[in-house]
Amino acid sequence: MRPSKLEAQTEQSPQTISLRGKSRLPHSSRVWYLFLLPSLLGILLFMVYPILESLRLSFFQTTGAAEQFIGLANFQTVLTSGPFWNSVWNTFFIGFFQIAITVPLGFVFASLINSVSRGQNFFKVVYFLPNVTSIVAAAMIFAFVLHPQMGIVNYSLEFLGLPTPGWLSDPSTSKWGVIMLAVWHWIGFVIIICLANLQAISAEMYEAARIDGASDLQQWLFITIPNMSSTFAFLLITGWIGALQRFNEVYVLGGPSGSPARSIQTMGAFIYERGFTGFEFGIASAATYIMFMIILVFTFVNLRVSNMKL
Repeated sequence: MRPSKLEAQTEQSPQTISLRGKSRLPHSSRVWYLFLLPSLLGILLFMVYPILESLRLSFFQTTGAAEQFIGLANFQTVLTSGPFWNSVWNTFFIGFFQIAITVPLGFVFASLINSVSRGQNFFKVVYFLPNVTSIVAAAMIFAFVLHPQMGIVNYSLEFLGLPTPGWLSDPSTSKWGVIMLAVWHWIGFVIIICLANLQAISAEMYEAARIDGASDLQQWLFITIPNMSSTFAFLLITGWIGALQRFNEVYVLGGPSGSPARSIQTMGAFIYERGFTGFEFGIASAATYIMFMIILVFTFVNLRVSNMKL
């Protein structure tokens, strides 16, 4: 005799009933998902949609009104463009010297701050203040500081009897003006990160080294620096990602064309110039994806070189 439907339901194993119960979200979880919904919609609207729309525009010739599908022609135009590769050179030149100057200098400052017994918090605040300053405001101030006739830098150089360069008005020195601004703005972040790692190194290692007769310089060279390798790798990767996306300060100092003579135009400024002053949205979109690939490859190389794991 076949069991009735009610009997079949009652004969189900407790595990089956338990699994079915677990598949249903509890009321509290549904409430939390409801709170996450606005953020998810924001991500889809302001991040995912622009990325996909930019990818679509990179295959079209458009000024915003009419569109014509042209395939990979925009990518070919960008890759054969002299101003684009000039912007790539400017971006890497400024980024290289910013990192090459800031990381060692910030590490030395962090070591000096770590060695003093009093006033560490004062020095942390003083050196970190530039990093919390708006880069746009800092760039406007540096435009006056580096002014060839009225700037305090040239005034000081003239007082010391040294030559006074044109800085931001001379293509041969304008990149160094941007590098000075970038170093000033980023060095506080480098000092704080290095200082955090310096204070995490075990004091027992230094004590053992002192017992073995190691000097302060030997402790710094053979204990401190090797234990800072992961911090240097982190600063190298984050520094390059920020440097390759540089836009705000060069736009304030040199406009979208990176004047004088495109000497400080970066990849971000090139994209802005083509997209929002030339209304070549297809070329700007293609340049955006080329810049993304450059950053992706360069970051991958940095990860491999530094042996850093994400």
